[in-house]
Amino acid sequence: MAGKEHRFCIAPMMDGTDRHCRYFHRLLTRRARLYTEMIVAEAAIHGDRERLLDFDPVEHPVALQLGGSDPALLAEAARIGADYGYDEINLNVGCPSDRVQSGAFGACLMKTPGLVADCVAAMQAAVDIPVTVKCRLGVDDQDPEESLFSFVDAVAGAGCRVFIVHARKAWLQGLSPKENREIPPLDYELVRRLKRARPDLAIVLNGGIDSLEQAERLLPDFDGVMLGRAAYGDPYILAEADRRIFGVERNPPSREDVVQEMIGYMRRMAQAGVKPHHIARHMLGLFHGRPRARLWRRMLSAEGAHAGPDLLERALDAMRRQARHAA
Repeated sequence: MAGKEHRFCIAPMMDGTDRHCRYFHRLLTRRARLYTEMIVAEAAIHGDRERLLDFDPVEHPVALQLGGSDPALLAEAARIGADYGYDEINLNVGCPSDRVQSGAFGACLMKTPGLVADCVAAMQAAVDIPVTVKCRLGVDDQDPEESLFSFVDAVAGAGCRVFIVHARKAWLQGLSPKENREIPPLDYELVRRLKRARPDLAIVLNGGIDSLEQAERLLPDFDGVMLGRAAYGDPYILAEADRRIFGVERNPPSREDVVQEMIGYMRRMAQAGVKPHHIARHMLGLFHGRPRARLWRRMLSAEGAHAGPDLLERALDAMRRQARHAA
């Protein structure tokens, strides 16, 4: 059955899911499917590929998300991604940002399912790995029931078997990207009807899922779920995903274990010229809800671009000292 590998996914986030974030998340869960932030096809072709596309082998399974609307350019970018070793190419048909709209891709492509089908067909012809689509229910004044089904049918006709559906419409005029993540109402039931009506397709639910408990409740109705902002605000919830979502019996790493692993990673990356704060910013929420979480966040944030490669060690030592004083 297509899509079993998508049982639990961590959403792509622009300016968020870079390789350092994905390495950090992979220390918490071995089984979740990771996604890159959206990379415009032209950038993958003409830009700094090492910076945009390179990743650590530990990140597998990892998907490259592309943005664009030109079938030939997307096919070339998909070919480059496959050559880099990605496990999947995902086409973004859900991002509502102004920058994306001005490039005629993202959520506005919900209005042109035939063009998306052409893009998917071209990408599939170029690579041997799966090509998937992440979409919305519709945009602006479209009727979601009509727009979602007609879009999925058109793109499935081009061979796409996996659809990640953010269960909200996108309002391209009048709402900011942040508001588009929160204001349009969620409609899980519509996505359920899509799954029931198209059982041969893998339907992955995205949008508003903020805990593993909620993911577990939703999974019986879908082929998978995609966790978004919750994985960034409270990343340690991912540590239980392998056991609870995949049934893998293993002791989750402690927060301190993860920090120790990231200390070594930060040192290696510093030798390659990566500023420590580019890594540390993804770890701000690691101690969310725990004693001394505020101290952890403050120390990781305070030094900014001037932080040294010993930043995590000093932050952990400060937390330990404060714990001893409080005892």
